[in-house]
Amino acid sequence: MSENPARFEIAHLARAELLSPKPQETEDFFTRLLGMYVTKREGQSTYLRAYEDPYQWSLKITEAAEAGMGHAALRTSSPEALERRARSLTDANVDNAWTEDEFGYGKTLEYQTPDGHNFSLLWEAEKYVAPPELRSKILTRPSKKPLQGIPVKRIDHLNLMASDVTEVKKSFERHLGFRTTERVVDGDVEIGAWMSSNILGHEVACMRDMTGGRGKLHHLAFYYGTGQHNLDAAEMFCDYDIRIEAGPDRHGITQGQFLYVFEPGGNRIELFGEAGYLHLDPSAETQTWQMSDIDTGLAIGGAKLPWETYFTYGTPSPLSLDQHIEQFSHFGPGGPAPDVEAAVEAIPDEIEHSRAVAGAPN
Repeated sequence: MSENPARFEIAHLARAELLSPKPQETEDFFTRLLGMYVTKREGQSTYLRAYEDPYQWSLKITEAAEAGMGHAALRTSSPEALERRARSLTDANVDNAWTEDEFGYGKTLEYQTPDGHNFSLLWEAEKYVAPPELRSKILTRPSKKPLQGIPVKRIDHLNLMASDVTEVKKSFERHLGFRTTERVVDGDVEIGAWMSSNILGHEVACMRDMTGGRGKLHHLAFYYGTGQHNLDAAEMFCDYDIRIEAGPDRHGITQGQFLYVFEPGGNRIELFGEAGYLHLDPSAETQTWQMSDIDTGLAIGGAKLPWETYFTYGTPSPLSLDQHIEQFSHFGPGGPAPDVEAAVEAIPDEIEHSRAVAGAPN
């Protein structure tokens, strides 16, 4: 992993906006089941935070005709770092614009990834100050742990879907100083890349969209810090009719503990148990997974990642989740893809025969 002068100029993922055609149901999912606090309502949007998120909000839910990611924002490590990252994007002729219109945040640079995802960079962020009844005795905790649902601690990471993983990866490396901690390749084609600006295994990941789509969200993740909470959450989701896609289990890639579900608006949400592998070595090299090792990369404990969603469904989607599952129900080993020849050609043989994919041979 070569040295990059922009390393550490991005501190972390600060916030994300989810678009939902069912905003009240989406809000109920995050508040009643995941224990997030509502900090403000304005227009068609609701602002929420988890109990260890440091700012006024980390999640914005906005009513929209279809599910998807409105935007995601990364906080820089200083105001000077923000100006340098802005200059890098401008020098490369990446269209960008300064704004200052989000509750709890100041001067913000907006731009798009090469695949069309909306991103923002910022430094000014208003710290959350809890009212007396929510103040925690734990000084490093901005507010008390909620007594509702199985509360997540904080926003963790997001995973993008893209038509070209390499171009998105290069953009994050060049302009934001991210290092690629792990990647998956099929010959000369990158299938996935996991990127970080600090010691976490990843804050932004990018997976190839097997349907050939552009600019989609694969999932937004929230952190628990313990695997038992993933197990408890799975029982809760079962009882409250939340569709579980896969897990609980542990990925080989990042070593993170996962549980994938779909919130009522249609967006995929990951509950991250333990953080996985921490990258403490500043000179560590990128670990490259070959498709021949994809079984271990996908799931160590034997979970099956479903063909009809995991490799093909992202938001926004031309189909509702139920319609997508119905149309892609025969997509996978031994079955044709419905009207998506490109998707068949894009899926490596090793994934077709992976034991970690639902419907594949054991």
